[in-house]
Amino acid sequence: MIVERTDFISVPVTDMERSKQFYGETLGLEPVGHAEDQGFPEYQLGENLSLYLLNMESVGSSFTSPHTASIALRVPDVHEARKELEAKGVQFEGDVLDTTVCHMAFFRDPDGNAIMLHRRYAPQS
Repeated sequence: MIVERTDFISVPVTDMERSKQFYGETLGLEPVGHAEDQGFPEYQLGENLSLYLLNMESVGSSFTSPHTASIALRVPDVHEARKELEAKGVQFEGDVLDTTVCHMAFFRDPDGNAIMLHRRYAPQS
């Protein structure tokens, strides 16, 4: 099997309108039009990946729990992006973490799905 790339990430949500406001307005992600028409709002994450919101009931399942492994959003400056989101009411979990390789700041969407602001500043070895 050859995997060419990851096309999208599915995020389980309980309140579609609240989630669309959070991902589209609070985070400022660019919507991808076609999925909204099918009931699955989709947002572009960079050049080759998108995130789509999934109301589990619409696919015959149920919301059991949020994602606990963070979706890492690469930003130019973690500190600045954090300030921008805090001004919009986003609450972060702890301080910006400096791993000596990258900066990370952790928060959650309205359903508790884990998200991280991320920026590698050291060269990869």
